[in-house]
Amino acid sequence: MKYSLLMVLAIGVTIVHAQTDTTYAERLGLPRGKKVVILHIDDAGMSYDSNKGVMDALTKGVANSVSVMMPCPWVPGMVTFLKEQKGIDAGLHLTLTSEWKDYRWVPLSGKPQVPGLVDSTGSMWASVEQVVQHASADEVEREITAQVERALGTGFKPTHLDSHMGTLFATPEFLQRYIKVGMQYRIPVMLPGGHNTLIAAQMGADDARLQQVRGVGKMLWAAGFPVLDDLHNESYGWGLPAGKRSDAATIQKEKTAYYIAALQSVKPGLTMMIMHCTAPTEVFPFISDSGTTRHGDLLAMMDPALRSYIQKEGIILTTWRELMERRGRIK
Repeated sequence: MKYSLLMVLAIGVTIVHAQTDTTYAERLGLPRGKKVVILHIDDAGMSYDSNKGVMDALTKGVANSVSVMMPCPWVPGMVTFLKEQKGIDAGLHLTLTSEWKDYRWVPLSGKPQVPGLVDSTGSMWASVEQVVQHASADEVEREITAQVERALGTGFKPTHLDSHMGTLFATPEFLQRYIKVGMQYRIPVMLPGGHNTLIAAQMGADDARLQQVRGVGKMLWAAGFPVLDDLHNESYGWGLPAGKRSDAATIQKEKTAYYIAALQSVKPGLTMMIMHCTAPTEVFPFISDSGTTRHGDLLAMMDPALRSYIQKEGIILTTWRELMERRGRIK
């Protein structure tokens, strides 16, 4: 059954307080008490280096999901890869910000259609706060729709939608348009609406805020979409301990240890773990100073020690494609 956004909002009002200990993973038919994880890579299409890291992490490592930044210059190469490697779990990293100093991108809609989404250079704003200050919800919807349409126009059907820098979660109005577009195209939207243990600790969310987010999760479930129980979004801040060498072997060992510790902290249910796998060339430092941490993500995903840990602990890896298929079998 298809629901309009207004219908789902109405449903959410009546069920927001209906609490249950059953995780969304269990509702999808996955084993009770198990950790079910999506190892998800952001920022595909951003650069050549980003694409190379994504490709290696997906084909040689344990990462199993990715999302593409459609306004960015290396999208065609990533789309070609996705068509060649059939079945990869690939969504859209809906993009409303352009955060680097000398490497920028512009809205697909064009400035006349979304003037509130561009700065004085014609590029997207550098920060979430600037988008909130200047852009309307109508402009946001227009741009993320254009990004979905570009993907579909290339023959790339996204398995899910998520949000670059979390911009679409910055205001209730933006969040509504994010959900609306997902519903219109019948594409799952990334939203942690379950116990939210990890993301609540990271964001410092109080109980009232958690109840609101869980209410949105219930709306999405009622509309026929899968919902996350939790989200891990801390890996971008993992640096090397002071005094550590920055050679590849050291970076890999340290970053793998971080991921193992993070997986130990994951609670039973369905958790998406976000990373930014990149294979930095000599050009990448001119884009960003985040090359070491991004390279560390790639090296960790390719580390046999991480794969061995996941297997030993019985952690189940899943994808958005599988989740939507499971959700479609539930009345």
